[in-house]
Amino acid sequence: MSRHTEGAAKAGIGLGSAIAITISWSLNKSIVWALVHGVLSWIYVIWYALTRPGGLSG
Repeated sequence: MSRHTEGAAKAGIGLGSAIAITISWSLNKSIVWALVHGVLSWIYVIWYALTRPGGLSG
């Protein structure tokens, strides 16, 4: 495992949180919403995918 990956894991940054924060920031441009969505992580990512045209539901 690389040092970069180990550092991210120790910091507690998961893939779901990173995706949720990125989506939230691109939509809202708000640090507060990005933090809230980062805490919700995969719940927010799945909700976003289900509610957007062309998402998981087609």
